[in-house]
Amino acid sequence: MRILGLDLGDKRIGVAMSDPMGWTAQGLEVITSKGSIDADIAKIKEYVERYEVEKIIVGLPLNMDGSSGPRAEKARAFADRLGKKLKVAVEMTDERLTTVAAQKLLIEADLSRAKRRKVIDKMAAALILQSYLDKKGAKETR
Repeated sequence: MRILGLDLGDKRIGVAMSDPMGWTAQGLEVITSKGSIDADIAKIKEYVERYEVEKIIVGLPLNMDGSSGPRAEKARAFADRLGKKLKVAVEMTDERLTTVAAQKLLIEADLSRAKRRKVIDKMAAALILQSYLDKKGAKETR
């Protein structure tokens, strides 16, 4: 079962994909947002169809205290619309500090600032998806 992971931003959407077994996540691409939810969903639909995605995981940007702010509400609205338009299961998972973690990994890999900027969003999407897969795997082994 393929699972798609999304890191939503104002200008870019990081996209990650699980392996067919649902064990690992790999960064796939960064979508430059067209400023239209429908245009962004149309691009995501291409991945859903190409990879036969059965579920989409959207990062939920909660505040550090766990409360919801405007970005979290925007993400929830996007996820709701995505599920309705694509007829695919959509779940949300806490994404706090994933961009910070992605930034640290890329710095440790000695990528230049320019190269980091190009891949940070798909790396964050991969971390969001991997976190979900790890939680799901831990529940299944209990």
